[in-house]
Amino acid sequence: MDRSANAAESMSVTLTQSQARRIWLRAQRLDTDAPFGSGAEATRAAVEHLGYVQIDTINVIERCHHHILWTRIPDYRRRHLQQAQSVDKSVFEYWTHALSYVPTADLKYFIADMKAHAKSGRSRFHAATPAEVNKVIARIREDGALSIRDIDDDELVDKTHAWGSRKPSKRALQFAFYAGKLVVSERAGMLKTYELADRHFQWEKAPRPASQSQITDYLIDRALKSQGLVSLDSICHLNAPRKPLVLRAIESRVRRGTLLPAALAHGTKAQHWIAPAALDDIPDAVQGVHILSPFDPLIIQRKRLHAFFDYQHVFEAYVPKEKRRFGYFGLPVLVDGEIAAVLDLKADRERGKLLLQQWSWVGAGGRPARQTARHKKAIEEKLHRFEAFQFTA
Repeated sequence: MDRSANAAESMSVTLTQSQARRIWLRAQRLDTDAPFGSGAEATRAAVEHLGYVQIDTINVIERCHHHILWTRIPDYRRRHLQQAQSVDKSVFEYWTHALSYVPTADLKYFIADMKAHAKSGRSRFHAATPAEVNKVIARIREDGALSIRDIDDDELVDKTHAWGSRKPSKRALQFAFYAGKLVVSERAGMLKTYELADRHFQWEKAPRPASQSQITDYLIDRALKSQGLVSLDSICHLNAPRKPLVLRAIESRVRRGTLLPAALAHGTKAQHWIAPAALDDIPDAVQGVHILSPFDPLIIQRKRLHAFFDYQHVFEAYVPKEKRRFGYFGLPVLVDGEIAAVLDLKADRERGKLLLQQWSWVGAGGRPARQTARHKKAIEEKLHRFEAFQFTA
């Protein structure tokens, strides 16, 4: 290691668990009300800051992409995401660690993945023949955007993946989507409408693909912006092949002094890094209540969550009923910067009510009765607002 590296290493910092939490919460914009403003423009701003918002099919309550946005945009409405995707075209769908909404401004960082999918001859879950792909693309080019429901002339085939489809056209649509030839131009629930990518975005000139070094820098910068304090695992969540390149880029930044090595005093031995400016922006305290989706960026990285919050989240929908601790669809509740409770909720859409299946105190929620009572009142007030959101158009 050269002298500059030694100098950078000597500037490493140790953070308490509380400091690490507050850094992460600020980066996630969970330390203030309406951090992205209001209206449709706030949706674009939130997705651009977070880097991605995960999409999931489960609808026990409101689907997670809407839930994640509502958590950070108090007046969020579903139509705001529809406008961002289909009208403003400031966000698009693609795979990060899962299917997600991603800022259109970041599309160039995904073109290499699209080309790799095209070259592989298969999407993530199923293969499609060139003839099948060419057929659906030609149909969209001729007839305009369509969903799988618009195709009723398929001869069904056997599935090749548990999440696959018996419809060749669906497999072809998904392959063309992952290959970047098609884009989801509109979504109604989980029904996707596909359009030619160039026609949807109406590019005068399609974006040029980012280089591998640019993609690596993008992944690091995206994590620093939305996490504040980062590790190799948190930057490369479910993307282990990226780790060697990311680590080399981090080491280069450390030598230049734009990143500092950081350790957590408790909870994990994993190496972390932080930008020096972030050390001057640690909030003294974090106030407020948030009922979080299991797929929220704060919750989805389970090991990181446990290290920072001393809370081990398990998505118990996949756990046998008799072994569940917090319920089928437990939602962690953040109170004043700590996980204090887990609520198992279910939407009764016929009656327009949110059903509380189970309330479990954890962590800070297990403190003396006076504090628990204060937490309970604050959580109940948030629950009323969350219920209203569930059944508001």
